[in-house]
Amino acid sequence: MIRKKYQILVFKDNAGTCNTFTLHIWMCLLTAGIFFASVGLNLHFFHNRLNADTMQDKLHQAQRNLENQQTQFLILTEKIEELETQVNQVSRLNAKIRVMANLDSEHVPASFSLGGAERMGFTDQYATTHRQELLVRKMHNFLEQLRAEAKLEQIRQEELLAKLRDNQGFFASTPSIWPTDGWVTSDFGYRRSPFTDRREFHKGIDIAGPPGTPIYATAKGRVLSADRDGAYGLTVTIDHGSGIVTLYAHMQRINVKTGQDVSRGELIGYIGSTGRTTGPHLHYEVRLNGMPVDPKRYILN
Repeated sequence: MIRKKYQILVFKDNAGTCNTFTLHIWMCLLTAGIFFASVGLNLHFFHNRLNADTMQDKLHQAQRNLENQQTQFLILTEKIEELETQVNQVSRLNAKIRVMANLDSEHVPASFSLGGAERMGFTDQYATTHRQELLVRKMHNFLEQLRAEAKLEQIRQEELLAKLRDNQGFFASTPSIWPTDGWVTSDFGYRRSPFTDRREFHKGIDIAGPPGTPIYATAKGRVLSADRDGAYGLTVTIDHGSGIVTLYAHMQRINVKTGQDVSRGELIGYIGSTGRTTGPHLHYEVRLNGMPVDPKRYILN
């Protein structure tokens, strides 16, 4: 049957001229097969193109959703880090006040004690992760940790408030502010002497500033001395009670007298370079029961 053939006669005019075409069955079948195969392939490609476009749209939407979620995560981590910074600032402030109030730093119940081994930098570690469930869980745990720290600070605050109520006079007489404006050029502790280059113990902090910068009493007290004191130059010493004494050295000019009562923030002199010094600055000391301690432990502002 496939080998059958048909002849087609095409007459051009009335004179009887005609053309003959031979049509084989196998050629018809082949042509039909090619035609339907072409139609099928076109339909298949069209269907695949529709599916590809749909998948592409879904992929773009998923990418946009992921970008939005990552943006939200970054915003959340920034807020968490900001909250953590605030909690740490309050914690450091409480620690200073506890030192000043002679409170046991371990007095808070141990159940609220927190370690730092699990704390991580969210932005660096998790911003590029695709495991969002883990990220949410980590953030949730971190927020719980911050809540526990906030509860801890609340307990400390309540204890400090109770201490303040019972010892208002004590805190008024406890150094708690910077004695002058300027910048610290030498901290408390061992250092190289600027005069001998030998290792020595520095009993206070040096705060440099322009000559004539005002110096203020850091707490209420009574002036023990206001005079020249050897290498310290013009010096003011104030007794605040409870074994606390502050010293202000190298003044340009003294503004108080021995025996005078002063209050926190009262002007007592001006920065200078009297005595043994390399330039204008204030040498500030805090002594507890005759022993020098780090003045920065008594600075809250």
